[in-house]
Amino acid sequence: MAQATGSINSDYRDWEWSADAGERARLLQSPSVETVPKSGESQGSGLGATSALGAVFIVVNAALGAGLLNFPAAFNTAGGVAAGIALQMCMLIFIIGGLVILAYCSQASNERTYQEVVWAVCGKVPGVLCEVAIAVYTFGTCIAFLIIIGDQEDKIIAALVTEPEEAGSSRWYTDRKFTISITAFLLILPLSIPKEIGFQKYASSLSVIGTWYVTAVIIIKYIWPDKELVPVEIPTSPSSWMAVFNAMPTICFGFQCHVSSVPVFNSMKQPEVKTWGAVVTAAMVIALFVYTGTGVCGFLTFGASVEQDVLLSYPSNDIPVALARAFIILCVLTSYPILHFCGRAVLEGLWLRYTGVTVEEDVVRERRRRLLQTVSWFLLTLLLALFIPDIGKVISVIGGLAACFIFVFPGT
Repeated sequence: MAQATGSINSDYRDWEWSADAGERARLLQSPSVETVPKSGESQGSGLGATSALGAVFIVVNAALGAGLLNFPAAFNTAGGVAAGIALQMCMLIFIIGGLVILAYCSQASNERTYQEVVWAVCGKVPGVLCEVAIAVYTFGTCIAFLIIIGDQEDKIIAALVTEPEEAGSSRWYTDRKFTISITAFLLILPLSIPKEIGFQKYASSLSVIGTWYVTAVIIIKYIWPDKELVPVEIPTSPSSWMAVFNAMPTICFGFQCHVSSVPVFNSMKQPEVKTWGAVVTAAMVIALFVYTGTGVCGFLTFGASVEQDVLLSYPSNDIPVALARAFIILCVLTSYPILHFCGRAVLEGLWLRYTGVTVEEDVVRERRRRLLQTVSWFLLTLLLALFIPDIGKVISVIGGLAACFIFVFPGT
């Protein structure tokens, strides 16, 4: 690919900021991916460890997550099943196209992370904007994850606490702010501090199984609904043509796997664009079936009254749904540290570029700075999650940023 490399803006390393420091920070390295060292000789030489089938699983892993809980509400916003499916199908063309473009640019520029590809192809300003967008996106997603934990714990506690709810009778240990805080401090913070997060790849695989279980429960509950479920109004058309586009942030948030796709591509045994096209097409079709099954069945079950988090629409004492809530909490507990690692790595790279210090020269202060970054990130996301209980507002913001990773940067 020597000819292709010559057409890339490869002189981005000559900018005032130190690009070497950002590169060595290994930004956004997927914990489930084993990549080979970057060098001109290794590019395309088949030294990666991931097969095409394994790459399909990893991309599906990256795409699926807690975002599927919002798809029934997205179908309601879009105006029904037909509008929701049509919107997904149209967007899927651009989603797959963006993934293929990123792979081609990665191969042409010999870069191995999303933001490094943007730096190489587009230059300094888009590169910095991309890194800032990744930091904001991961920060907002961490807030959404904490809100999801609170939503699911509220329902689980409501099923366990059988005392009648009277005015002022709620116990302090059932308070939403307390349950979110204690879960975050005991489980999320310790998992977020380590420098490496590769040990979480097994738990991440378990969380993928959990998302499949959630989809299965929602589909089964639609086919065999509870007797207590009353008939609901099912919208069949959007209230306006603009209403269809209001569902786009949720869909973008669900399908966004572009940031982690570049390391996955470079981890393949044969990192070829044609093979990658087949990989991402298969992965996105699988994700499409999961999201469509969840969105259609959840929407048809509750209609216009569906909650932003579809699991909140089910009764608290439903045992299969309670297990689904437990799986979602597990998914979020393992995903928060990974997203935080990505955001922290971007901030670290920006700091090292700004100061012009290489990683080797800054080893002594790295641990202290990492602890400060982790604690500050954790406390800010926790405080915002406690006082922004509506996940729909958070999804609308981070979904817009996800659209940038899908459409804007690959199209640039």
